Amino acid sequence: MMNMGGPSTVPETHDFLSRLFHDGDLIPLPFQNYLAPVIAKRRTPKIEEQYAAIGGGSPILKWTRAQGEGMAQLLDELSPETAPHKAYVAFRYAKPLTEDCLEEMRRDGVERAVAFTQYPQYSCSTTGSSLNEMWKQVAGPEAKKAEKGKEGEKEIKWSVIDRWGVHEGFVDAVARNIEASLLEYPAHLRSSVVLLFSAHSLPMSVVNRGDPYPAEVGATVSAIMARLGNVNPYRLVWQSQVGPSAWLGPQTSDAIKGLGKRHNEMLLVPVAFTSDHIETLFELDLEYLEEAKEMGLTGVKRCASLNDSPYFIRAIADIAAAHLKQSPVQATSPQMGLRCPGCTNEKCGEQKEYFAGFQGLV
Repeated sequence: MMNMGGPSTVPETHDFLSRLFHDGDLIPLPFQNYLAPVIAKRRTPKIEEQYAAIGGGSPILKWTRAQGEGMAQLLDELSPETAPHKAYVAFRYAKPLTEDCLEEMRRDGVERAVAFTQYPQYSCSTTGSSLNEMWKQVAGPEAKKAEKGKEGEKEIKWSVIDRWGVHEGFVDAVARNIEASLLEYPAHLRSSVVLLFSAHSLPMSVVNRGDPYPAEVGATVSAIMARLGNVNPYRLVWQSQVGPSAWLGPQTSDAIKGLGKRHNEMLLVPVAFTSDHIETLFELDLEYLEEAKEMGLTGVKRCASLNDSPYFIRAIADIAAAHLKQSPVQATSPQMGLRCPGCTNEKCGEQKEYFAGFQGLV
């Protein structure tokens, strides 16, 4: 289960930020190796305060493990022919890192694995970065050097679940949380509550090279609104911009301020996150909701994250079961094989070729 991850304790914050800002797939910077440690060091005290404010660290590992354990139990029932199943966690910037995950899999003797992104919508900055790191660890130049000490070790056969933003179960799980939140409003106001679907933003340099993420998030929102009956007015907005460069907008905070001039009732809906972490617990709950209160808005609330939702856990189990029951199993989707029109990252191309190479072998 691949995801960004987060520091489980406050002292882990600097290492998390350092890995994050060194990742050119996520945040492309000029002179990355020079600027990344400078930015990480400068931002660490502020981000440490934010993690302290939400309880002393990110809960994303707790929720990912809970989701994975629930998924694996259901998979044993849904796909007994491929049982037993075990969920492993591979975080990109926090422990357990990709290499930690792979080492655990090797100790367990795993020979068949599914790289299952926990980002519902695909972006080269998120799923792409996690797959690039997985490729680097199992087949890149550094991995080939390490192979000399691992003679006799069987190669893991991989397939990839790279996106699932319009899966019926996922859409239903989010919609159910929205319906529960709408019940907190007076009955005569519920249909007029503005739904603000908030997703992590992207630098426009990434968007303009052809990254599919904005379109895929939009497709998720459309599917959720169809499931809800298209009753409420809504907007897709973006959060978590970093630095002075242009990012995808409008920013969630700006949208609340602008719409707040005419609307009091708004519901913030995390739409690209599968559990609570700093973007929901601090940015949405402690920043944006407080800003709304300062504006005099009394009807701005936040929809619960998926966390341990049984509907969501069933959804990811269904996604995995359907993937495993394909005949033959597709190592990668057709969409994953298509590079962005403006892609210049050769690592991305090699990664895609590597995983596609398991076609017919899994």
